[in-house]
Amino acid sequence: MNEDRLYELIREKEQIASVAFPALMRKVYVWMTLALAITGFTAYGVATSPGIMSAIVANRMIMWALLIAEFALVWYVSARIDRLSLATATVLFVVYSVLNGATLSVIFLAYTLQSIASVFFITAGTFAAMSLVGYFTKADLSSLGKILFMALIGLIIATLVNVFLIKSGGFSLIISYVGVLIFVGLTAYDTQKIKQMLVQADDVNEDAQKIALLGSLSLYLDFINLFLYLLRIFGGNRE
Repeated sequence: MNEDRLYELIREKEQIASVAFPALMRKVYVWMTLALAITGFTAYGVATSPGIMSAIVANRMIMWALLIAEFALVWYVSARIDRLSLATATVLFVVYSVLNGATLSVIFLAYTLQSIASVFFITAGTFAAMSLVGYFTKADLSSLGKILFMALIGLIIATLVNVFLIKSGGFSLIISYVGVLIFVGLTAYDTQKIKQMLVQADDVNEDAQKIALLGSLSLYLDFINLFLYLLRIFGGNRE
């Protein structure tokens, strides 16, 4: 292979990569937005269906089954993404969005529709700002990610202790503020991590799209958790 041909192949690869990266990043946010829409419509649909809502609230086994199914799906998709087809992974993401919508339907019993809508827009603005920070910052956030992950484990433990032992409203509020800080940071960290993975993609092939799908799942989870913690702080309770 002569030198001119080698340079030509390198330029072609760079051109393909320059097209692939923005296309894949768009897919990340499109999938995340669609998943949020599915979750929102499902939550509202379940909340406005007295029969389904009563079944979920009255029977704790149904709620636990939904929660366990959610955790199982996230684990399965994350652990098996290399072996799953893009179509299967997408369907599982949609199923997870529906299940999460069903569990989140209970927020309509606890908070007013106006406060839910207001907090959603606050969350959207905060998420967008931190995602932009993660995308454009030149600082390496990997060390921050490790700290946030450890803090998240501590947050989960503190939440369980409060739910089953302390049962303190004041401590719950503190946990909510800490949760906001953690997921604000995770939004920036996950965005940078997704960017670093996708910028290496040579083409918009199935493997690259599966990475993008997994990235959209991470950002979706960041958004949902940020929304829930902000709702606990700013949400207006029903009388």
